[in-house]
Amino acid sequence: MRAMKLGRLLRGSAAAAVVGWIGLGVVYDRSSVYGRERGGNEAIKQRSAAVDGTVPPRVVQEAALRGTSPINPLDVLVIGGGATGCGVALDASSRGLRVGLVEREDFSAGTSSRSTKLIHGGVRYLEKAVFHLDYGQLKLVFHALEERARLIQNAPHLCHPLPTMTPCYEWWEIPFYWSGLKLYDLVAGRKMLHISRYHSTKESLEFFPTLAKESAHGKTLKGTVVYYDGQMDDARVNVSLACTAALTGAAVLNHAEAVGVQRDAGTNRVTSVRVRNNLTGKEFDVHTKVVVNAGGAFSDEVRKLADKDVKPIITPSSGVHIVLPDYYSPDAMGLIVPKTKDGRVVFMLPWLGRTVAGTTDSSTKLTMYPEPHEEEIQFILDAISDYLTVKVRRSDVLSAWSGIRPLASDPSVKDTASISRDHVVYIGSDGMVTITGGKWTTYRR
Repeated sequence: MRAMKLGRLLRGSAAAAVVGWIGLGVVYDRSSVYGRERGGNEAIKQRSAAVDGTVPPRVVQEAALRGTSPINPLDVLVIGGGATGCGVALDASSRGLRVGLVEREDFSAGTSSRSTKLIHGGVRYLEKAVFHLDYGQLKLVFHALEERARLIQNAPHLCHPLPTMTPCYEWWEIPFYWSGLKLYDLVAGRKMLHISRYHSTKESLEFFPTLAKESAHGKTLKGTVVYYDGQMDDARVNVSLACTAALTGAAVLNHAEAVGVQRDAGTNRVTSVRVRNNLTGKEFDVHTKVVVNAGGAFSDEVRKLADKDVKPIITPSSGVHIVLPDYYSPDAMGLIVPKTKDGRVVFMLPWLGRTVAGTTDSSTKLTMYPEPHEEEIQFILDAISDYLTVKVRRSDVLSAWSGIRPLASDPSVKDTASISRDHVVYIGSDGMVTITGGKWTTYRR
């Protein structure tokens, strides 16, 4: 894209309102920027009260989008209803802007509902920051830990702290992991959820009975180091963001796909988006001053609506997760497998009465409905089998899913694990703002 400007999102946004799930109410963060700019929480509550705290029905949302015109455009139209898209819509509407959002599937139907369900600062990002002297990674960890605490504070009914155990089968691993996780606590500062700690072998087996006392390599468990991160119901948080955006005045519409754009002949800026209602097949134009492309892994497809010759900026990375029976892990303790045969990290976490196990950072092809490959499922099973006393069987896999992360392209790295997880904002010569990269924890920033 000609005259493309590249910038990183340096300042935190104010999408800090999260609506409860059916009758749980709306929670707002008192430190948000919009609270100082637009009259604070009272103004937001007044808007919600104007609609009796009920999200307007779909027909009203669509009518608001159809009602735009060249002389009465939206301030912002967001394309994409994942974590970033709904977060942008909420942030903009809470600042008093006139906002619309369209999502071609359902809210959180894609990557945002296929995560590891963690709200984390990024232990492995901190490791990269230390060993590679990477300030960018360290800055991301600082931001993520701050956002972790805020998200748990704003939506305690959907998010909670979760202790995670790191097993040590070598004596040197104890001081290594302990010091690293103490540094993680230090970086979190006042936002720390709970102090990390060492547990003896006996204590570790009491907390995690299925943990192997002897590894598959014949090494004896020397103890574990436990640290805290957050866990969330990702799909419900995403839908709550969309609902709260609607309560604050945004027109949000799912099953509505952007199929074309129009540009001003004089300025070359995008001035309207052609939208197709995928439930009825009918199309209409939405006029707007600014288009924010939050299409996730499909951001390049949205960019090509304005310029079919744009250079791709997305490097898709697959994250595969499986669901196992509850006896694989205790109710209130997760397990991190820090060493796998290809260097990736595997988590095993309690989740809604079951156990979720999975990993990320595997190069993949872009597809609308990604499916987990059998070799990825077996990789996860093999990785956790070395650390458990229970027999890990393929027949125990209750379900599996795959999500595609929209990592920003970087020709200097060799694999997706090396690409920064920070958000990157591209502003094209046509005025379209594309947000890519990032992760669930930092969607608000």
